[in-house]
Amino acid sequence: MDFSAATYQFAGSLIAILALAGLAYWLKLGPPPQLADEEDARTAADEAVSGFAPVAIGLDRDGRGAILRDAGGRVLLLRPHGGHFAGRILTPQARASSDGEALVIDTAEKRFGAARLVLDDPRAWVRAVEAIQE
Repeated sequence: MDFSAATYQFAGSLIAILALAGLAYWLKLGPPPQLADEEDARTAADEAVSGFAPVAIGLDRDGRGAILRDAGGRVLLLRPHGGHFAGRILTPQARASSDGEALVIDTAEKRFGAARLVLDDPRAWVRAVEAIQE
């Protein structure tokens, strides 16, 4: 049985596509994670900081992150990182401002960076970030 060059090219392309799909699956690449509701935010917060129990949650309208406050006044920022959410407890060096319906947070950490969340009441969260003390 004789195969043409086009058949070999097709088979090679198919093998390459399957290999790339397998690599993407193995690396857990795909669509960014999303928080569907406050329960998802609570779960992600506990995964980021074990035992963090929020009493207030500001969930981004598109599920791209959240800001949470616990009873002790600690504020946790959740943002996408690869296929999951990373979280940071904000320090007094963090800065927040509102831009219309958006909350803009500069964590003052080069490695974590800044975040922009579209929330129902961004000004309340600006006050929460401003209230953080050592």
